[in-house]
Parts: sequence; structure tokens; C-alpha cells
Amino acid sequence: MTITDHQYEDLLADIMSHGVEKPDRTGTGTRSIFGRQLRYDLSQGFPAITTKSLYWHGVVGELLWFLQGGTNNRWLKENNIHIWDEWADDSGDLGPIYGHQWRAWPTAAGPVDQVRNLLDTLKNDPSS
Repeated sequence: MTITDHQYEDLLADIMSHGVEKPDRTGTGTRSIFGRQLRYDLSQGFPAITTKSLYWHGVVGELLWFLQGGTNNRWLKENNIHIWDEWADDSGDLGPIYGHQWRAWPTAAGPVDQVRNLLDTLKNDPSS
């Protein structure tokens, strides 16, 4: 579900009119206003905050696929999600994309499951 979000659009307009330029690590920079908040009633649905139309089925499916560590788009295609089709090889392989990086980030000591580390930290050190 996409929520029509006038408070988000109003905030964007305010940032463009009154925001302050900030440098960042990419060299691109940002424009910001300090301390603003947007609040949403989650009983009304998940606030997919965007000014674009959103293919919700594809977004959720892609995120589930990443969380599973997916790197072959066969599962996506079986679920009518074609976000990655143009980058897959003939067998559907996409190489070490996000799913692999999230679940098996390569290090000298061996792969690191970043999702598992996140969940462990939330459970065991929630103030981290």
C-alpha cells in the first residue's frame, strides 16, 4: 500500500526553499533542515514514503529474496518479479549482489552474515 503523503511533499518543498547545503562523503552533498519528523499511524498501513508509484509486490519480494541471500533471479521470476532480469546471465545468476553481501560478506576471516549480526545485536545489545 502506498500512502499519499502530503506531509512528506510539504517537507521536501520546505527543504528546497529553506534547507542548508551539507557536504557528504560522496562529494554530491545534501540539503537538509535540522530536527524535522514525520509521524505515521501504522494501523493505516506501512508508509512507503515516495513521490513515485511503487510496485509493492516487487519491493517486498525483492527484499525477501535479499534476506534469503538470493543471487539467482529464478525465485523472483517464479514470483512474477522482473527487477533483475536484464542483469542476469542465461542461468539467472547475478553474481555477488546484495543478497550475497548481506548474508555472506567476504572477509579475511571468512564470510560474515550481516543480517544475523544485526539481529544478534538488536537482541543482545539493543542500545548499541
